Amino acid sequence: MRILNYLLALLIIAFIALTAFVIQNPFSALDLNISKLVQQHHSATLDKVMLGISFFGELPWSLVMVLAVAGVFLAYKHRREAYFITAILSSGLVILGAKHIFNRPRPTELYVRLVEINRFQSFPSGHVTSYVLFFGFMIVLMKYMDHLAPITRKIITYLSVFYIITIPVSRIYLGAHWFTDVAAGFLLGLICLFPLCFFYLKRNGDKAMPHPRHLN
Repeated sequence: MRILNYLLALLIIAFIALTAFVIQNPFSALDLNISKLVQQHHSATLDKVMLGISFFGELPWSLVMVLAVAGVFLAYKHRREAYFITAILSSGLVILGAKHIFNRPRPTELYVRLVEINRFQSFPSGHVTSYVLFFGFMIVLMKYMDHLAPITRKIITYLSVFYIITIPVSRIYLGAHWFTDVAAGFLLGLICLFPLCFFYLKRNGDKAMPHPRHLN
């Protein structure tokens, strides 16, 4: 537990440091160079692939996805898991609050190729934050819900890892975010994931809780 506390503290410090960097450097050579690197090879097909990866982060589909997955867990009598998945929706307030506070403009077509036009501010990336939180929690669930079929757990885990890895690249490729936006979103997603997993794994006698041997 102490190691996890240190890791959480490190993530918070990293997020604060990155935020300070962005405030002092709202437009940096680092961001521009990485955007050019990611966007240097593009095509209509790749545009569609990257838009597809980002699809579940768009409203109202992000809301629909979370509620639909929670509904599936509820239908199979996993009420506790369904409640925790639904709780992920509260992260939207954190994301919108952070965007409002930092108020960083989106990349413009003067500097990057814009495939997707977005409404809200740029920092931090809401897509990356929500993907890391949602799919990260799905990975945790699949690790501890060992009564599920192994193939089901593997498929969901691999898909979750895929989306977590590809969403930062997708957001930069689409011209929706700078590198520092997605890095901050990744850190914020992990920070939010910590308390969600802590309370889920905390023993309270619920039958849906993982076996104590997993908590060692």
